Amino acid sequence: MSSLSSSIADLRKSYERAELSESSSLDSPLEQFDQWLQQALKAQVPEPNAMTLATVAGDMRPSTRIVLIKGYDERGLVWYTNYDSRKGQQLAGNPFAALQFHWVELERVVRIEGCVEKVSAEESDAYFNSRPLDSRIGAWASPQSQVISGRSVLVANAAKYGAKYLLNPPRPPHWGGFRLVPERWEFWQGRKSRLHDRLCYRLENNAWARERLAP
Repeated sequence: MSSLSSSIADLRKSYERAELSESSSLDSPLEQFDQWLQQALKAQVPEPNAMTLATVAGDMRPSTRIVLIKGYDERGLVWYTNYDSRKGQQLAGNPFAALQFHWVELERVVRIEGCVEKVSAEESDAYFNSRPLDSRIGAWASPQSQVISGRSVLVANAAKYGAKYLLNPPRPPHWGGFRLVPERWEFWQGRKSRLHDRLCYRLENNAWARERLAP
């Protein structure tokens, strides 16, 4: 083992900030998530809205990337992207996916699994029109996940679509929202001696069953 590998293997941290018990957790996983997210916002955790999205391609190979949550309610968790991107194509072929939030400073992780669907055109239009102008032009300029010869392609595309649409670019037909409809939630709270708290909520007969998992 190299000295660099040894130094990584020796990294240790004792998690002692909080606990998560059945009695203190909320009956609804959405309410529990909202409580933790609001606490992350209050603690000014960097990028509290960033979440890892895991999808699986037709060849059964998984891939992950970071996306930003833009809304959540009883229907699920929403983000926006290019439907022609790698993740969009993978979700078109296999709609099951997983999300993960990692709020390092609070020693917390939230994992969500479920089926993904597109949000309505009206929802996508409303969010698209709320974005800054350069972001709306960028949705036209970037052929997301495709190979390009250089950054100059993006700059040229942005100039072209900026001149074409001026201050009112419409939402591209290949751009919009996805919603993950949860079937399983897991809340992880770091604890001392690696005896972490893990509470899982499973959708069972249209109701949430809560259970503790061993760390």
